[in-house]
Amino acid sequence: MESVRAEFENLNTIIKLIAEQFGKKCEVVLHDLTEDYEHTIVAIENGEITGRSIGGCGSNLGLQVLNGEKDSNGMFRYYTQLKDGRMVKSSSIYLKNPEGKVIGSICINFDVTDLMNISKIMSQYEFNMPVSEAREQEVFAESVGELLEELIVSCERAIGKHPSYMSKQEKVEAIKYLDQKGAFLIAKAGDRISKYLQISKNTMYGYLEESRNS
Repeated sequence: MESVRAEFENLNTIIKLIAEQFGKKCEVVLHDLTEDYEHTIVAIENGEITGRSIGGCGSNLGLQVLNGEKDSNGMFRYYTQLKDGRMVKSSSIYLKNPEGKVIGSICINFDVTDLMNISKIMSQYEFNMPVSEAREQEVFAESVGELLEELIVSCERAIGKHPSYMSKQEKVEAIKYLDQKGAFLIAKAGDRISKYLQISKNTMYGYLEESRNS
């Protein structure tokens, strides 16, 4: 496949077919990952599941795939809790061009909240997922700005301190964490991250180089 745009008609047909098969509880999304990450969604069905629409941005997991931190062969049957408490079972496949570069993705997000509240259905669909899958957390944001803020919150949680109390080495670790999560793939992320860490941009990029060489 040369591009998502070239195959859009066929891919959009697949998106609609999946959504029709599984109904209103199933969100299906087509991302063009060659575009600005702020606007990767080129087709979506049942977007009310995550509150997104055409022209919206990708998730944190997509950033990690583009950054080489996650397997680009796909992620299957992982679970995410949305902000309102609903549980979503997701699978994502990544589309590649002939050179093997990731150019897009198809993501399925199935709202299983009602199913998980019924023990019989839980047993039938094997909701006792491995710990590694249970810990996966995907962020469905309405903009890359919101996505970056979520990554910063998770970074502070991982370091365990507000930047005001971080040592130099802890700030290097914070930058390494954000880098591995793909934060620096977001346009102008350096401005927000340096402000958050209370350091200059030059210092931040110095720490970034140090973290990548460690």
